[in-house]
Amino acid sequence: MPGISESGASPRTTASTTPPASPPAAPTPRTSALPVAGHSVWWIILENHEFGAIVGNSEAPYFNGLAARYGLATNYYATSHPSEPNYVALVAGSTLGVTTDGVYQLQGPSIFSQLAAAGRTWRVYAQDDQPGCFAGTISGGGIDGPGAPGLYARKHNPAISLATVAGNPSQCRNIEPLRTFDSAAGAFEMIIPNLTNDMHDGTVGQGDAFLRAFAPGIIASPAFGAGGVLFITFDEGSSNAGSGSDAGGHVATLIIAPDIGPGFRDRAYVDHWSLLRTTEAVLGLPCLANSCQGALIGH
Repeated sequence: MPGISESGASPRTTASTTPPASPPAAPTPRTSALPVAGHSVWWIILENHEFGAIVGNSEAPYFNGLAARYGLATNYYATSHPSEPNYVALVAGSTLGVTTDGVYQLQGPSIFSQLAAAGRTWRVYAQDDQPGCFAGTISGGGIDGPGAPGLYARKHNPAISLATVAGNPSQCRNIEPLRTFDSAAGAFEMIIPNLTNDMHDGTVGQGDAFLRAFAPGIIASPAFGAGGVLFITFDEGSSNAGSGSDAGGHVATLIIAPDIGPGFRDRAYVDHWSLLRTTEAVLGLPCLANSCQGALIGH
């Protein structure tokens, strides 16, 4: 990882007529450290804003405060447009052929099936979703956790579109409304705010207010303090920026972990495949599909 070095004891010297050797350089301060395999990972997925619309924006003081306190991937790109292919790519390492915001029953592995096979827990907390493996396209009404009222959209919840989840009641129960959030319920937890709080229908300020109300509960949790990592990213931007299979825009991605030094910046090219690969590495899982080519974030 950048900024990590090892220091050894200074060599023993004896009297000599030659000038003494220069003292060894002081070790570089530790600036970034993601946890080793076995710890917890959380994702919060926001919507439809380019990097430059968020970083430095006075309407997002909490987001930018987290970037100053922890880390930011400055060269992160989404997969495509519209939303749903990006959400599928994030969890499956492939779009699985999805090109639209449609209703799908997708065959193929995902981080959810990886965790199930490993006997580990996961959760998707989808704000304003209905409990009980709700298969509808939209839902809302009432208050479901912090932030403004809004709507749940199926296209932003990739778990319900995967046959290994939707066709298995025990797995499908891992999709819950946000009001049931428990930072310790799963080794991997994906948080999907409603269409107001994710900035899709709401403003940057509303999304930032949601983060201010919600994210501290993760950061203050024992699981985070024990070596967890929180990533906050956007499904896509408003441009076609990217390279190769990435054409979903340049988006801002926060890297929040106890050992991330203030102001850390990962300037390497990374993308949604990279986020999955990094999460699999933290969780001790093998790489999946295109994530095997993704660079590790924060390294």
